[in-house]
Amino acid sequence: MPGSDIKQLQQRISHFAEERDWDQFHSPKNLSMALIAEAAELVEHFQWLTEDQSHSLPENKLTEVEHELADIFTYLLRISDKLNVDLLAVTERKILLNEEKYPADKVRGSAKKYTEY
Repeated sequence: MPGSDIKQLQQRISHFAEERDWDQFHSPKNLSMALIAEAAELVEHFQWLTEDQSHSLPENKLTEVEHELADIFTYLLRISDKLNVDLLAVTERKILLNEEKYPADKVRGSAKKYTEY
């Protein structure tokens, strides 16, 4: 079951932080700030690339991007764990909301926001 995999990963990350006495720093506020900092580091890897270049990163650059993605995912898991948020459940609910806001027959091929159509 995928949800249990996420819970196990959250527990592993929690244990990692506890072993280092870092839990004291892991408030949702601090974790969200760390997450956005990691997201900015991810963006740096794509800055100034063309669309085509962004799809075909050299192996060393892809490895760096993978590390940034892992950092982002780790902070996201940690925040959700601290707030007792079931990421799978809330993502499913959000997809349903987006399906209502962005009906395929109205938005296909368009990047407009739901308030613009």
